[in-house]
Amino acid sequence: MAQSLVDQAIEAVYKSIHNNNEEIDARIKSLKEALAAEGQKQAMFKPERLAMNNRQGRKMMQTYFKKRGVTVAFDNTPDNV
Repeated sequence: MAQSLVDQAIEAVYKSIHNNNEEIDARIKSLKEALAAEGQKQAMFKPERLAMNNRQGRKMMQTYFKKRGVTVAFDNTPDNV
């Protein structure tokens, strides 16, 4: 099954985060466009895939993305369910 535009954009954000935030603003812009194209209101991220997976890191990410027009939520369900 092909990944949706939002899923592809989220994967690009994960890669950017793990590459020291390389081109993060461009990735956020792509994510914002993908969300709009698919009629979604927020991007869902898995906290365990973040470079800084603690409350401070998640809040920092939410704030940074919100300033750029993307609402971030975190999926706390384990992958193996």
